[in-house]
Amino acid sequence: MKIFVFSRNNLIFYAVLVVVLAGLIGLRGSGDLAAVNTNARLLPIYSVETPEKYVAITFDSAWEDADTADILAVLEKYNAKATFFVTGDYLDRCGASAKAFFDAGHEIANHSDQHPHPNQMTRQELEADTKACEEKIFALTGRTNTLYRAPYGEYNNQTVETINGMGYSFIQWDVDSLDYKGLSAQEIEKRVCDKVKNGSIILFHTGTKTGTTAAGLEAVLSNLSAQGYQFKPVSELIYTENYTIDNSGRQIKQAQPTPVQ
Repeated sequence: MKIFVFSRNNLIFYAVLVVVLAGLIGLRGSGDLAAVNTNARLLPIYSVETPEKYVAITFDSAWEDADTADILAVLEKYNAKATFFVTGDYLDRCGASAKAFFDAGHEIANHSDQHPHPNQMTRQELEADTKACEEKIFALTGRTNTLYRAPYGEYNNQTVETINGMGYSFIQWDVDSLDYKGLSAQEIEKRVCDKVKNGSIILFHTGTKTGTTAAGLEAVLSNLSAQGYQFKPVSELIYTENYTIDNSGRQIKQAQPTPVQ
């Protein structure tokens, strides 16, 4: 058996060689790593990290409007300001209800113009549809809106990139009332209140065929009010700068470095 004896200089040489080779391998693999990062799924805002007992009550308005007065009465009773994500088609058909939402101090936001499937659209088609709805919102409110929710809650990376690139905050939800599925008011209350937490964004719908939304909403607001929750429009709940979004879609405020004195 041969025994190899290395001088100190030999050991240093081989150690440096190992480091260089490792670096080259790392550089070669960095392209793959970049590809993985580039292909990571982009997420909208599902909820917001906050120490305060704040939640957002939101409605998708794309159907009918027979329950408008009942919903507004419940919101007023509990001093809750909500966000209504309306389609352009809804504004065309139910403009009086949308104006009633706005006149009552609620927030009007973009839910597309014709309620298409965003994942089946080109960037240009998505932009055109979103702008068409936005023009109708501005005609109603005279205000610039910065909130968007996709039809069907549908999105992919292109959808998120396009909407964010247009200057919108892309909003989802972390608590779904399922009010459109025929749940009773008590079932809606249990479903929502079992899942809610600080910073939750809760989804309801206007004009459901089941007609239980207003009763379910009242049960939810009564329960959450008793727990000390306050109800904020989405624009007052979310962060607009210096934040990250974790893999559950929860928006987290980034701590700012302390200025050097």
